[in-house]
Amino acid sequence: MITKETQALVDEGIMLPLMEDFYTIQGEGFYKGTAAYFIRIGGCDVGCHWCDVKESWNAELHPPTHIGEIVEKASSLSKTVVITGGEPLTWDMTKITEALKAKDCNTHIETSGAYKLTGIWDWICLSPKKIKLPTEEIYEVANELKVIIFNKHDFKFAEEQAEKVNKDCILYLQPEWSNRDKMMPIIVDYVMQNPKWKVSLQTHKYLNIP
Repeated sequence: MITKETQALVDEGIMLPLMEDFYTIQGEGFYKGTAAYFIRIGGCDVGCHWCDVKESWNAELHPPTHIGEIVEKASSLSKTVVITGGEPLTWDMTKITEALKAKDCNTHIETSGAYKLTGIWDWICLSPKKIKLPTEEIYEVANELKVIIFNKHDFKFAEEQAEKVNKDCILYLQPEWSNRDKMMPIIVDYVMQNPKWKVSLQTHKYLNIP
């Protein structure tokens, strides 16, 4: 049970429920194969049944950590910092991104877009979910759209989402990991027939890195 004082700092974005942070190789999307520091923030109520980090959902399991401590560690190792979750936009991202920019870091976010967009971002990866759709504002500023393909019905959802993003947004289809052997041939065929899309793979899992 955290104190009222600590909760107030969390609400302001001065402290955040940190699940984990680590330096690794970005495995997905446009920046795949490049070094980046990942900050995983706890808390998510979107509830995807295939989520591979369900332990991130309950923010109370992850200790509120001062953003100064998080930023100092991140900026000492990398100039590219990816904030993910959980759903990071559950919290106000303004102060942590301001602090990262003050350290000359490039700030990336991976989000479902289900909550108001806060923070200063150099790259926004929007990964929308059917059960809690993105806010309208994030479609206009997303740099990449990454739709997870679990079954054939997800292609229709992907096209609906592609209609909403800005014209410069890069479009990715990514197989859900546990179903990848079944869906990958279907995704490959779909992208060949619809070349506005690109295939995204979770290459970090093939490389056996975080």
